[in-house]
Amino acid sequence: MWVAATLIAALAQTGRNAAQAGLTARIGTMGATGVRFLFGLPFALLFLSLVALVEPIPMPNMTALGYAAMGAVSQVAATALMLTAMQRRGFAVATALIKTEPVTLAILGAALLAEPLTPVRLGAIAVATAGVLAMSGSGWRRAGAGPAALAVLAGGLFGLSAIGFRGGILSLPQGGELIRATTILALSLTLQTALVGVWLALRDRPALRGMWGAWRESLGAGFLGALASQFWFLAFALAPAANVRTLALVEVVFAAAVSRHRREAMGPRQLAGMALIVAGVGWLLWTAR
Repeated sequence: MWVAATLIAALAQTGRNAAQAGLTARIGTMGATGVRFLFGLPFALLFLSLVALVEPIPMPNMTALGYAAMGAVSQVAATALMLTAMQRRGFAVATALIKTEPVTLAILGAALLAEPLTPVRLGAIAVATAGVLAMSGSGWRRAGAGPAALAVLAGGLFGLSAIGFRGGILSLPQGGELIRATTILALSLTLQTALVGVWLALRDRPALRGMWGAWRESLGAGFLGALASQFWFLAFALAPAANVRTLALVEVVFAAAVSRHRREAMGPRQLAGMALIVAGVGWLLWTAR
């Protein structure tokens, strides 16, 4: 079930990233970042209200709140860095470099959540990550160290956010996986909406106005973001975060399709990188049986 949830999330996230990248040129990085949260929150609350018809919402304790806050803040920062990297470098290359995240996740998961870090599991993550680096090819070198560093830092922060969200889900006192995941999603998006909304109101009101001016595109990006997050959180409730995010490297293949549509070049190195990603993901799924 976590495999299906992850694949659905990766596909929805690719669409959301493409929509956000298109909005960045119109309303700026923080405006496009805010779309993910301000327009995603209503959908997350709708999801929670539907799930609550079947099972009562668990009351978060302080541990769950702390983990959710860590995940929320890390994800906001990571999203802003990701969009900046996509502006400076192509969509597929930036996405590939961000996907060094599973290495960070494996280490953080072992340190913070006591998730086992076996040599076989590390090997699968290493092969898939090597594919990510191969797929990025020489593009990031032509762009310089700055955009590459932004993308890798974004990946690290996305990894930290995944640990926060999984920690929050596991820390809830009761409930099944679906209600736990949906509760932490709604809580996290509420925190993120407040954080980004206050920032935009104080520091970037033109971006806030631009966001509402592009409400149709913003609504689509918000829905895709909430849909992707719903399935990410469900996967985090069912499996270690590093496993989920390693399988999610198939998003690089989805991003390559978007890149091809945008007429960004894809060469033999990128295709070889995709093959390594598929091999690493297949290895991971075999070890996780």
